[in-house]
Amino acid sequence: MAENQVQNPQAEKVITLSACLLEPFQGHPFRVASGEEMEQLKESIREYGVLSPLLVRPRGDGRYEIVSGHRRKAACEALGITELPVLVRDMTDDEAVILMVDSNIQREHILPSEKAFAYKMKMEAITHQGKTTSRQVGEKSWSVEQVSQNSNDSQRQVHRYIRLTHLIPSILQMVDEYQIAFNPAVEISYLTEEHQRTLKEEMDACQATPSLTQSRTLKQMSKEGTLTREYLHHLLTEEKPNQRQKFFLNQEDVQRYFPKHYTPQQMQQVILHLLHTWQHKRGYNKDTQER
Repeated sequence: MAENQVQNPQAEKVITLSACLLEPFQGHPFRVASGEEMEQLKESIREYGVLSPLLVRPRGDGRYEIVSGHRRKAACEALGITELPVLVRDMTDDEAVILMVDSNIQREHILPSEKAFAYKMKMEAITHQGKTTSRQVGEKSWSVEQVSQNSNDSQRQVHRYIRLTHLIPSILQMVDEYQIAFNPAVEISYLTEEHQRTLKEEMDACQATPSLTQSRTLKQMSKEGTLTREYLHHLLTEEKPNQRQKFFLNQEDVQRYFPKHYTPQQMQQVILHLLHTWQHKRGYNKDTQER
């Protein structure tokens, strides 16, 4: 009966499908992370079931691609639930990308890398749609404008997030872990891949990261081809004008606020994320603030 209903996806009826028939979205930029939020989702599903069906599209081989609902599927699998409610809808690749991003971008906890690649995927999909309708002028700026309209970020900020996709993975991970600030990371994204690798090695060796002003200098030097390892080492070891003494939190003092299974690294990431959210709620302008 379910298969007969799927043959007419325009009806958009909720049906039940086996989890083994559901494939993740190709290039899905959002991670399905474990942690407190996943535990809460599992508890909700355990008590009430899946309240919102997954949105999928047919692949044409008897299987289906998840557009929205990756976390719900993961929670169900962890609970041993193998039959899931889904809404089957025919969509083009561009339509699916846009809907996938829009259904995830408003989540409370999103890593900078997730938002970066999500914005990039959506911009490329919108640009492609624009080309199919013969839009010829200002493709890139028009696409960024469309992306920003459905997000909490300005056009400039959307473009800056997309710049993060030009970072090498090891530096992008530092951004996700709040080991390097967002604004300097945007400037570093303009360095060549070779210069980024050298910078990462020197950051590890010196246990330091460049400031926004220093990152802009590195960007210009990389563009001119004058950036050297020796200069990077000198820059990272010089004392910054606003350099302050580091302070540390005692693990025993904060452990009681976290689940017992949290590692020190997980606790650090949560604390830094909460501070980042607190800063945003206080009205800081991310486009102009130098961090």
